[in-house]
Amino acid sequence: MHRWLLWIGLIGIGGLIVVSFSTQAGEPSAVALAKDDAEPPPDLINYVQAKDDSFRWKTENKQQTDAGVIYTLDMISQTWHDIAWDHKLQIFIPKGAEITPTILLWNQGGRPSTGSVVLGMEFAKRVGAPVAFLYGIPKQPLFGGKTEDALIAETFVRYLETKDSTWPLLFPMVKSLIRAMDAIQQFAKHEWQREINGFVVTGASKRGWTSWLTAATGDPRIKAIAPLVIDTLNMPVQMMNQVKAFGKPSEMIRDYTNRKLVPIPNTPEAYKLWRMVDPWVYRERITVPKMIINGANDPYWPLDALNSYWDDLKGEKYVLYVPNAGHDLRERDANGKPEILPHRATNTLCAFARCIIFNKPMPQLQWVCSEELGQCKLELKSAAKVRLVRLWIAESPTRDFRPARWEQRPQTELPATVHAPDKGYRAFFAETEYEMDDLIFSLCTQIRILEAKK
Repeated sequence: MHRWLLWIGLIGIGGLIVVSFSTQAGEPSAVALAKDDAEPPPDLINYVQAKDDSFRWKTENKQQTDAGVIYTLDMISQTWHDIAWDHKLQIFIPKGAEITPTILLWNQGGRPSTGSVVLGMEFAKRVGAPVAFLYGIPKQPLFGGKTEDALIAETFVRYLETKDSTWPLLFPMVKSLIRAMDAIQQFAKHEWQREINGFVVTGASKRGWTSWLTAATGDPRIKAIAPLVIDTLNMPVQMMNQVKAFGKPSEMIRDYTNRKLVPIPNTPEAYKLWRMVDPWVYRERITVPKMIINGANDPYWPLDALNSYWDDLKGEKYVLYVPNAGHDLRERDANGKPEILPHRATNTLCAFARCIIFNKPMPQLQWVCSEELGQCKLELKSAAKVRLVRLWIAESPTRDFRPARWEQRPQTELPATVHAPDKGYRAFFAETEYEMDDLIFSLCTQIRILEAKK
């Protein structure tokens, strides 16, 4: 069981669900509040492209295992406010795999461990190609022992106080990934005499946030992204939706509310900060394929958070919801016991990476959800063969579905019709299952919430 404990810490059937947002008379429109057609601020790209002579790397060791080869590199990505950011960078090559021009690049915190090595090699085995793990995102603890969200919030406050746009912690986090790509390319030329020119960038939570913003730099080496459990693009709208669903901001973002960063302050500096760090602001630039993976019971985000930005995304896009799973993406049974490995998330992530790396087509799932007279009719279309379709349904007395239990309804006939409940709220989405060689994986539709008639 210990093999997968690392994940806990990381974390023939198609279309568009038409989602409308309405407000009561006199209420401001969330979409209007967030609408901003101006060019994104240049500060992220300026920071990433700024010359920094402290960047360097070296090979620490090469380890032969029964599963394959593991290279470990030491890297300094940058010096940020007089602090050197040091990282471990591991490259996993499963037995029998060739060196491919594109590889999966996972970013996470901490340092290598037995669990991370097992996970990295398992990813590489399922993808069938080399996989790289970048550690130490972000450099922490800093500033009196602050880590994770408390550290990000601290740097946001420092930006608001100084107006120095190098402070937001997401910027050096992004630069670390860019420098990791540089190091991997240089290593590949030296060690294998091979060119690596593409990366599928992925990570969970704030590392998923980093994946979005890395793509926002426009670096041509990024061929695709797979952000996990960071369902908060279009932040002004998300904050309003969060209060609507939970009655107040989620307790999971208390590091930001405690520092008075949420609600977003009504100041020019706070407005610019939001625009610098919200991937939604860069949506016109992020045109690479995107695989979005969320837990349907994630305590951080409202259940229908994706609907606030899905239609704005450019290019290929896919979504997976893991039912009865929180921020760690591990499904829980009826007694609350979690699975050891998040199978749906792992398989779908690896299938997506395999498609990008080996130029295989992803299933082009489309869907239409038509609502009329208290019921929704969900229609699907897929160019690829579908093994199985499941309809997942959950009930809640309020719009807060975090404690709700999702029940599946295998579908033999489509379209499927879901009726509004007699009281409270009913949420649903469809999951389509596919098979790619030895890998079974899933894609989903958006989530729709139906309210009882009043």
